[in-house]
Amino acid sequence: MNEVDLAFTPALELAQLIRRREVSPLELVEIYLERIGQLNPQLGSYFTVTAEAAIADAKAKTELLTTTSELPPFFGVPISIKDLNAVAGVTCTYGNPALINNIANYDDVVVTKIRQAGFIILGKTATSELGSLPYSEPTGFPPARNPWNLEYTPGGSSGGAAAAVAAGLCAIAQGSDGGGSIRGPAACCGLVGLKPSRGRVSKAPVGERLAGIATNGPIARTVADAAALLDAISGYVTGDPYWLPDPETSFLAASQTKPGALRIAFDTSIFPLGEADANSQQGVRETVKLLEQLGHQVEQKSPDFSGLIEPFQIVWQAGVAASGLPVEVLQPLNRWLFARTGSVAEYLQGVAQMQVVARQIVAFFDSVDVLLLPVYLHSPIRVGEWANLSPEETFQNIVQWVAPCPPANATGQPAIAIPVGFDSKGLPISVQIIGKPAAEATLISLAAQIEAAKPWIGHRPAFAISA
Repeated sequence: MNEVDLAFTPALELAQLIRRREVSPLELVEIYLERIGQLNPQLGSYFTVTAEAAIADAKAKTELLTTTSELPPFFGVPISIKDLNAVAGVTCTYGNPALINNIANYDDVVVTKIRQAGFIILGKTATSELGSLPYSEPTGFPPARNPWNLEYTPGGSSGGAAAAVAAGLCAIAQGSDGGGSIRGPAACCGLVGLKPSRGRVSKAPVGERLAGIATNGPIARTVADAAALLDAISGYVTGDPYWLPDPETSFLAASQTKPGALRIAFDTSIFPLGEADANSQQGVRETVKLLEQLGHQVEQKSPDFSGLIEPFQIVWQAGVAASGLPVEVLQPLNRWLFARTGSVAEYLQGVAQMQVVARQIVAFFDSVDVLLLPVYLHSPIRVGEWANLSPEETFQNIVQWVAPCPPANATGQPAIAIPVGFDSKGLPISVQIIGKPAAEATLISLAAQIEAAKPWIGHRPAFAISA
């Protein structure tokens, strides 16, 4: 297997190659670091590359291979961490240049669990400022670009993570999702992006300040990789404000289990924001046909999401003010969101209203197993496309674009994005599947069934293989 093939090999397969001593952790790290050096200047997927630490870890793990066979599941596999999460000894900028010298003195628990699973961390990936925007172009940093077409965004806020995986600059990535920030970038870049249920993945040791809408999760090449990474990072940590019991069987096992006949609802519009564009509709309708062929019961219907827009915005903009950064160091849209933040009473009223609407949305799932929607209402935007708009205009464009994603954040339900084709610009088309609360296993089984019926793994961006 040549170096390009290795760079695009799924993480679980790389782990098996390492176990069989067909490739070493050091060889893999050197391959990915070389690719990062070649492609990242154009791609902007990494803010920080921890080459020295990655090589040292890879050498130690390569040496350990000669002395033990008791290895964690992802031993020696290279991964990236989003630059909203703390990695001890590494800069954590949150997408703001004022924090360029902010060196974390601890690991977030999700990072600790990633290390325990045997991964080697290559660096910190690009994010929008504070993770608040669905494109990754923060002031003071190169914009992250889509490896399928460099003129377009890889999405946000986990845009760097998705661009890195899609371009073969890491085997798999950690991302986070507070309003579509895993699913959107996965869709833009033709990857699997899984937002877990609320309480599935701990946010320790930091506190929760977004009313439970945000969570960490995987961005991967395959459903099995995403499932196995979710296995690795899941679990209660003492003091978590939300938690779920461990599943009876692993999520990886769910990816290898047929889902049976499911009751599936679908829609191509989000009331009251309107219909998805032709590309997004195409992805949903072609997937509906496939699901019917696979024996599922499919019906066009969806919940009423209209009552969610205002309270979700109240919670979202409060997160910017809660960052603790002075307003003068924020970029214009986040300054505007900061200025719109109301009183504590208004915030708590918004949370309560969001929870009431969330109950109504979850009740919709009493009669269906999953809901199929577009990931976004239209195709990816160009890099800088909204740069000259006012903050208010930009925000309205964002609401219109990402509308299918926030409902699952408000309800805490699991949701997965999977690629199903390409549009006329050569950009991926994806669909989103939302499941019942805590039912990641059903989503994973169904997504794996779609993946098997419509394989994607052979597709690679020309940009990423021409070097």
